[in-house]
Amino acid sequence: MTALARARRHRLAPVLLMLLALLAVGGIYAVAAPPTAVADTASADDIAAGEKLFQANCASCHGPSAEGRPGVAPSLIGVGAAAVNFQVATGRMPMAAQAPQAPTKTPQFDEQQITQLASWVATLGPGPASPDADMVDPAQGDAANGMLVFRTNCAMCHNAVGAGGALSEGKYAPSLFSSTPTEIYEAMLTGPQSMPVFNDANITPEAKRDVIAYLMEQRGDQAGVGGANLGAVGPVSEGLWVWVVGMGALVAAAVWIGAKSS
Repeated sequence: MTALARARRHRLAPVLLMLLALLAVGGIYAVAAPPTAVADTASADDIAAGEKLFQANCASCHGPSAEGRPGVAPSLIGVGAAAVNFQVATGRMPMAAQAPQAPTKTPQFDEQQITQLASWVATLGPGPASPDADMVDPAQGDAANGMLVFRTNCAMCHNAVGAGGALSEGKYAPSLFSSTPTEIYEAMLTGPQSMPVFNDANITPEAKRDVIAYLMEQRGDQAGVGGANLGAVGPVSEGLWVWVVGMGALVAAAVWIGAKSS
């Protein structure tokens, strides 16, 4: 008992206890966490073709093993097929030039090549797979609940209806008016660029589908009941009138009062 008490008072005991606690937490998480999906249905030929495409078009920035290059491009190990599909299908990757944010453009690869690239990257480590048709079907979603989820988690950057908005340091939240349901789901799942990751523990797959249903509803008649829809970016024109007419009238009144009193 004396030896045990002496060991508990040892100066390295807290460090050892911390290491044991970290190992225990990691083990519990590995057992209890939901498994991440990989493209396990891809054929060996698709994976081999994807590796060739990667070496020819992506390795110069991301490295030959997709390990990334500090200050140039991140590692792709463990990003999963969903991240590759989102970035490449929207034309964001490969980037034409270094910039604060990768803009959308015409995709460089066709659908089969994108699938092959995603299949190879998915073999590098477990990561989220692209959603199936049911997961992104807006007809199966609840647009009313999607509105609540979107305005709680997304509207501060993307605008209340998904029109997009400016961020800091030359970055921006893009408009979602032309994004496909699959792209919207993959963006929530993978958190591209400045966007946070909304995994299934943050926003459930059903809630993600509800968000898609809400955003699809916004693509109907954009003419507001009051006339001009203001581009769905808020009361910009009203604010302009406040400054031009309202402040202008106040300045004119101040000048007039000053002239009358002199």
